[in-house]
Amino acid sequence: MALTSGTKLGPHEIQSLLGSGGMGEVYLARDTRLQRSVAIKVLPARLSLNADLHARFAQEAKVISSLQHPNICVVHDVGSQDGVDYMLMEYVSGQTLDKIIPVGGLPANVATRHAIQVADALARAHAAGVESRSQTGEHYGRR
Repeated sequence: MALTSGTKLGPHEIQSLLGSGGMGEVYLARDTRLQRSVAIKVLPARLSLNADLHARFAQEAKVISSLQHPNICVVHDVGSQDGVDYMLMEYVSGQTLDKIIPVGGLPANVATRHAIQVADALARAHAAGVESRSQTGEHYGRR
């Protein structure tokens, strides 16, 4: 279910689609109570009918919310409204790596800086017992 600008999930008003993937769509929204931008990940309706995927979405929120790291987003809340399951997260402005990496690649020092940040976040998650597998493995959770 694609959400349109102006749709409300609780006190959060959808502004625009940020991106989508295998397990959801992420929207930029406005928290009307706290007057701040937030990101809302929505489990598509076609997936929420699958009990295993519904449980995986809830588990993902629990796992992410247990991690404290500057390179891992903060999960503020989870909820369901009118059959839409959602995860309310910190909105981090900026561009994705696929937008900032030029055709010839990044200079080694810049690539190294990004790689260290990603590796540090993954190390924190791994230390907390989080496992992940590729999209074909379809497993996210704790060991």
